[in-house]
Amino acid sequence: MAILAGKAVVITGAGQGLGRAFATHAAAEGAAVVINDVNEPLAKQVADLITLQGGKAVVSAGSVSDPDQAEAVVDTCTAAFGRIDGLVNNAGIRYQAEIGQDDPASMRELIEINVLGTLYCTNAAVRSMRGGSIVNLGSVAMAGQPTALTYSASKGAVASITAGAAAELHERGIRVNAVCPVAWTRMAAADTRAKPSGPPETIAPLVTYLLSDRAAKVTGQLIRFANGQLHVMVQTSPKEPVLENAAWDVDAIAEAFEQRLEPEDPAWVRWGVGR
Repeated sequence: MAILAGKAVVITGAGQGLGRAFATHAAAEGAAVVINDVNEPLAKQVADLITLQGGKAVVSAGSVSDPDQAEAVVDTCTAAFGRIDGLVNNAGIRYQAEIGQDDPASMRELIEINVLGTLYCTNAAVRSMRGGSIVNLGSVAMAGQPTALTYSASKGAVASITAGAAAELHERGIRVNAVCPVAWTRMAAADTRAKPSGPPETIAPLVTYLLSDRAAKVTGQLIRFANGQLHVMVQTSPKEPVLENAAWDVDAIAEAFEQRLEPEDPAWVRWGVGR
């Protein structure tokens, strides 16, 4: 039996790139899919392709930065398929800009789509979900990337959303994870430092797995999937030793760093630059 048979899934930003790959793969594995995108003709093309191949798909066009649209995409799923079992918060944008040269309007637009869109859709979906899975699109950019400060901030927020939602929704049987992929998409091409990588279709099996019941024990994870490598990323935690002192002055703090604390290389040094 197909791994997603009987499940209804919403995928945002599914008109092209990663979202399209996620939607077609999920549908091939038995899911009924709601295709969301700001570009309605592209969304309809994906839905038509899925239908032509014997799957089930409907369109809910509009921007997830609009909370009413977030509600509408969930309502479309429950109206068309009678339920919602999964949500993939894939919709997002990226651009490059040096600090000090960034455009406030562009910054606001990115945060509204990448962060508020994820929050709005999650907020709407959990009201109708009875168990199931939410998959967010994260990025190692959360560690900080040159000329992508706003994008990095948005993905740091997505990591926090993932951890917080997973903890809160655990008792309701709703799993929440984030995928941090590298694939050659239109968005990746906007990153002047990005190296060519595999097509979006290489990432889709991981998302399908996370949407499925086979991933029942996987929640609250940031999962890196890039160029054939799969690993779970460590989230923020203290590094030993944890020093205690009755009173800390500048000299004591300086001595701690000079003699006892060994700061880690910044995460962006360890992980490098990637989506």
